[in-house]
Order: sequence, then C-alpha cells, then structure tokens
Amino acid sequence: MVEEIRLLKLGGSIVTDKGGGGGIDHARLAAIAREIAERGDAHLVIVHGAGSCGHPEAQEYRIQEGVDLQNRAGIAITHEAVAGLNRSVVAALRAEGVDAVGIHPLAACHADNGQLLSCEHQSIDQLVRLGITPVLHGDVVMDTSRGACIISGDQIIRYLAQALGAGRVGLATDVPGVLDRGAVVPVITREHVKRLSIGCSGNTDVTGGMKGKIEELLKLADSGIESHIFHVSHIADFLDGKEHGGTIVRR
Repeated sequence: MVEEIRLLKLGGSIVTDKGGGGGIDHARLAAIAREIAERGDAHLVIVHGAGSCGHPEAQEYRIQEGVDLQNRAGIAITHEAVAGLNRSVVAALRAEGVDAVGIHPLAACHADNGQLLSCEHQSIDQLVRLGITPVLHGDVVMDTSRGACIISGDQIIRYLAQALGAGRVGLATDVPGVLDRGAVVPVITREHVKRLSIGCSGNTDVTGGMKGKIEELLKLADSGIESHIFHVSHIADFLDGKEHGGTIVRR
C-alpha cells in the first residue's frame, strides 16, 4: 500500500446549506479544491458528508428504521441526492487540476444493523497508487438486517483508515473542533469523553451529528490511529502537518 495515505472528511455542513433546500456551496468547494490542488497531494482520499443533500430524503423515507416494499423508493431518491453532491465535489476538484473520481458506497459497501461491515478498499488503494484521488460520501447502502440503512461519512472514514493504514486522518467542519460548553477540547480519549457536554446538530441529521462522529473516531483510536477535527479554514494546515487549533482524538 502507498505510504502515508491521508484521509480528509469534508463535513456536510461545509459543502451544503445543511439547514435545508439541498443547496451546494460551490464557492466553498472551489476554495477547498484550490487548497488541495496547490499541494499536489497524490496520496489523498476524500470523503464528504451529505448535508442537506440526503439527510432530509433519508428522514422522509425513514431509511434508518429499515427498508421494505413500502419505502423502497427512498433508496434511489436518497442515493441520487448524495450522488449529485458527489458529482459537484468531484467537478470542483477536477476544475482545479486534481485527478479525482467519485465512488458511491451504495455499490461498494455493505452493512448489518446500521454498521458498516465492508467497503471495496482494494480499488481505492489502486487508484491512490496511480495518483488519483477517490471521493466517497455518506450514502444509503444495503443492510443484511434492515434491508438498507444510511452509512455516514464518519463510518467510511473509520473503515478506510484501518483498511488502508492511513498515516493522517482529518475531519473539516464548520466549528473549530469539538466544543465543550463553547470551548475547544484539544484532546479526546475514552477516559474523559463521558465528562464532556457535546451537543448534536440542530439540523436534520440521521447519522448522529457530533456525538456519532466522536463514537466512530474513538473506535478508530482504539486501533491506534488518531484523528483530527478542525475548522474548514485549517484544511491547508492539516494537509501540511501544521497546528490546526482543533481537537485530536487519540487512544
């Protein structure tokens, strides 16, 4: 596998208007794409959240409660919403010269009872070897117990970081890090996370918001891989290995 693969998660709240309407923030996507292109990072895998492109549809069709003949239409409708966002993210990257390609978890991943079981990571590894940047996203995927479920970008980040042996994992958000009563928490471990007061997103989010994110990253930390949560304005600092002023989740 390629040495020092970096995983970068773009939160749904920074690439869309997560308050609703399904609006994509094209200006911010272009700015992020420029920062990535300027670094010529050939060993990068990007995962983005769904934001307002997917969460409302998943909630409307009650995907997280399970899928059967009554609500199966929600699979295609929810997937198309997030796939459309993925096309915009890939287009922004390619416009800046990044050789990016979209990968849809609906076809590459499988879950059971809402938990990601597998993701076709060998192809992702080969793409990175060729200097291509794979771009995945939160998506509806088939689920052995529920028929289908929503898999967050955070679950994908955890799975791929372990499968690819990532050297650096970062999550760009619309806040400066994990906040406890308004203050950034510099380091989070299992030992003191229960003492923190961490809120969830006030917008429609079927994947658990910040609490769901921390749960996934603590599982990643258990495997010995630390992760970084920071404001989107510090993406360049993360990619350059500099101080980002955010939160580090470690074992």
